[in-house]
Amino acid sequence: MPVNVHVQQAARLASLSHPLHFITPPTRPLAFSFSSLIPIFHRPAASTACPFSAHLRSSTPSTKFFIAFATTRTYASAPKKKKMPPKKVVKEEKLPLGRPGNSLKSGIVSESPASKRQVGLANVGKSTLFQAITKCSLGNPANFPYATIDPEEARVIVPDERFDWLVEHYKPKSVVPANLTVYDIAGLTRGASTGAGLGNAFLSHIRAVDAVFQVVRCFDDAEIIHVEGDVDPIRDLDIIAEELRLKDIEFVEKAHAALVKETRRGGQSLEMKKLKEEQATVEKILEMLKDGKDVRKGNWSPKEVEVINPLFLLSAKPVVYLVNLSEKDYIRQKNKHLPKIAEWIKTNAPGDPIIPISVQLEERIAVMSDAEAAEELKNLGTKSALPKVITTMRKALQLGSFFTTGADEVRQWTIRTGTKAPQAAGVIHGDFEKTFIQCIVYNYSVLREEGDEAAVKAKGKIMTKGKDYVVEDGDIILIKAGAAKS
Repeated sequence: MPVNVHVQQAARLASLSHPLHFITPPTRPLAFSFSSLIPIFHRPAASTACPFSAHLRSSTPSTKFFIAFATTRTYASAPKKKKMPPKKVVKEEKLPLGRPGNSLKSGIVSESPASKRQVGLANVGKSTLFQAITKCSLGNPANFPYATIDPEEARVIVPDERFDWLVEHYKPKSVVPANLTVYDIAGLTRGASTGAGLGNAFLSHIRAVDAVFQVVRCFDDAEIIHVEGDVDPIRDLDIIAEELRLKDIEFVEKAHAALVKETRRGGQSLEMKKLKEEQATVEKILEMLKDGKDVRKGNWSPKEVEVINPLFLLSAKPVVYLVNLSEKDYIRQKNKHLPKIAEWIKTNAPGDPIIPISVQLEERIAVMSDAEAAEELKNLGTKSALPKVITTMRKALQLGSFFTTGADEVRQWTIRTGTKAPQAAGVIHGDFEKTFIQCIVYNYSVLREEGDEAAVKAKGKIMTKGKDYVVEDGDIILIKAGAAKS
């Protein structure tokens, strides 16, 4: 290992039985490694050729040798400090907008603009879609204004090929698929934000859901009236977006006024600091809304999201756009309005999903048996859009699934993306979250690839995870928990 030799050490070394003399003593500390020292025999006269040689005299004058620095000669410096490993960068977790939890609700809305010229409903197929998607007759489709007043609710089974395979694989006594709660909400009217028609009631119904299916009419039918006189999906999109933002501005202005009143008291307390931060966030929201932008399109920090969520803003909710086509246009996937709608969404709601659908077709096959519906769709050369509608909404709500499996039951559980193992256990039973110890987990994709649990275990692909494990969509989990305290 490296050794530092200083000139000042010469006196101490001189006390040795074989004194060490520096022929030409160095004026600065010299660093060398013992591994670089090689004994070489020289004549005394040669000693002056190496200014940094150490001359060692033995008891026999005729025998002299030198230890020369044969390799590295570098001046000593202060020992370098060990570099500390870089601090682990903690990625700031992005919180989702909206109500926390797993039991989230979706609402089907549409635009039904009022007109002084004539009375009637701009029927876009909203309630008919509700009937088709829920396979029940709760909807009240009709060709007159406000046919739907109170929102109607139904639970829709989530189509999932993974669940179907697990049921076939385990052949359990009981099966419980995941579901999605859907509401049929009445169509909005122009001026709904100021209470026109049944605007206040309708907007309160939208506030109660967590995401929105927005149905846009793109079909012509003389028997289904449109009070504006023609089909214009861009106009309808503008009306809904504007009415929702105007109502949000009303909510936010009230919240802002309350915060201003609080912060006028002044002070340097932590509570006052928090109130001022909330006020700044609310002002940022208000500015965005007045600029004609939806809150869900903002880049919000976790602290700002905590301010936004309690406001239950309409424009903060995820939206899935359902473009209602005629059966003919849906089968050929062509419609003159589609490019304009796609451009509108790109400009005003970038990233929001758009799904073409024929409510007319879905209504027709909804009353058929599964075999009859499959045969009809095969003959038409198309497929139902409803599975995509449901799975797209789950994705928009940031929902995923994990499974519990066995001969007794196969069940699909719904969780939010990013849920950790103890919270996932709590979905099964509240006590499991409190007493969580660990979980045994492997993903559905691994089971499908290997064929059965024995093969998964043999390949060492079954994992034991603790409290920090983030459950992945498609995980198959066995929870281990302690006894609950009474």
